[in-house]
Amino acid sequence: MKSETIMVTGANGQIGTVLTRALREVWGDDKVIATDIRPSEGAEGRFSLLNVLDRKAVGELVKKENITVIYHLAAILSARGEQEPVGTWDINMGGFFNIMETARELHVGKVFFPSSIAIFGSNSPSHHTAQSALPDPETVYGISKVASEYWCQYYFQKYGLDVRSLRYPGIIGYQSLPGGGTTDYAIDIFHKAVQNMPYACFLKEDAALPMLYMDDAIRATLELMDAPADRLTVRTSYNLSGMSFTPAQLAAEIRRYKPDFSIRYQPDFRQKIAEAWPASIDDASARADWGWKEQFGLEAMTKDMLEKLTENYKQQESISPV
Repeated sequence: MKSETIMVTGANGQIGTVLTRALREVWGDDKVIATDIRPSEGAEGRFSLLNVLDRKAVGELVKKENITVIYHLAAILSARGEQEPVGTWDINMGGFFNIMETARELHVGKVFFPSSIAIFGSNSPSHHTAQSALPDPETVYGISKVASEYWCQYYFQKYGLDVRSLRYPGIIGYQSLPGGGTTDYAIDIFHKAVQNMPYACFLKEDAALPMLYMDDAIRATLELMDAPADRLTVRTSYNLSGMSFTPAQLAAEIRRYKPDFSIRYQPDFRQKIAEAWPASIDDASARADWGWKEQFGLEAMTKDMLEKLTENYKQQESISPV
């Protein structure tokens, strides 16, 4: 197996923490360098402070460590992004170009860029949204993602840079706390259920959205990056999905294990964001090109989330000071 030296930006984030751990299991601790704008708390392995808006610092780190693969996860997410649109655009696009130009100039072998279902909007098909469906973003986060997708394709076609991307749906995982996304209710709800607390949902009970369990999301990312380049027909970003459900359906599944769990609905500005996104995604291209197939549906995901979070809270209680 070819040896790689990997850099992860935004490694302290919701996906970054789990992806970094998975990469280290494959390549070894010394071959994966986690980076973020803030220090890593309690994480093991190599870590470097890095502001992706500092082009010089990005280049110096890539050159110093002989980086061959970059996973660029640093970004402002959907709900947070709407609070400061211009600043979000500057961070998401400025960081993106600094990574892409550094990768081009220093001949980095591969780059992974996470896109999102946020590239779709009210004029996109709402059910079984196809790979080629019209992008129609209605948030600055979605606008930055769809712009970056076309730039990914441009860098591949113009410079031969091997950029690969996935349009993540909502990602649900027990490994980290919600990160500011519109779909993050589906993480917070489990924390409340495990703590035997009621949950106030910021979406309506019938707001169906496509979701993916974190284990599947990480596996999909690694599988895409391992796929032979000549098998890939999409150089913008691949649709990806695992399941679709509403808050009411998720609450009902949780009640199978937590009969006393209660939920109330208090929609806020994130409801409007959710209404513009697809209810379900068609990821046929990913399945055909590199054999993608999810392993977790709503039932299996709910069971695993409750078990893992319950264990996490028990461990926290056991080490808490008396």
